[in-house]
Amino acid sequence: MRPVRGVARALLGGLFVAAGAKALMKPDRYAVQAEPLAEQVAPLLESVDPRLPTEPRTLVRVNAGVQVIAGAMLATGTAPRPAAAVLAGTLIPATIVGHPFWQIQNPAVRNNEMVHFAKNLGLLAGLLLAAADTAGSPSLGWRANRAIHDAQKSAHKSIRKAQQKASTQLHLG
Repeated sequence: MRPVRGVARALLGGLFVAAGAKALMKPDRYAVQAEPLAEQVAPLLESVDPRLPTEPRTLVRVNAGVQVIAGAMLATGTAPRPAAAVLAGTLIPATIVGHPFWQIQNPAVRNNEMVHFAKNLGLLAGLLLAAADTAGSPSLGWRANRAIHDAQKSAHKSIRKAQQKASTQLHLG
C-alpha cells in the first residue's frame, strides 16, 4: 500500500502546489471573486486581531501560500495528515468563491460550475481521507486508550500482588 499512498499524496499535494502558485502569481484574477466572501469574514478577522489582513487580494495570497506549503508537505509525505487537514480548510472557501453555481443564470455556465464544484467536493473527500489515514499505524487516540488500558491492567496486577503478599504476611505473623 505504501507506493499507492505515496503516489496519491504526491498527485493530490501537487495539485494544490500548482493551484496555489498560480494564485500567488496572479492574485487579482481571484480577488474579484473572493471579494464577497472577504467582506463577510472581515469583521471576524478584525475581531480576532485588527492587524489581520481583510483585503481580498491579500487573503487570496495567504490562502495560496498556505496551499503551496501544505501541498508540498502532503506531496512529500511531511506531516501528511495535518497538511491534508489544512488543505481541506483552504479548499472550502476556494470552492465557494470559485464555483458559485447557485448564482449563475446561464444553464451551460451553471452546469460547468456545478461540475467544478462537484470535482472540488471529490478533492475534499480525498483530503479528508488523507487527513484520517494513519498509514497502517494506530491512531493517537487508539494509542492513548491502549496506554490507559495497559496502565489499568498493570495497576490491578500490582494491587493483587500486594494483597496476596499482605495476606501471606498476616497468616505468617
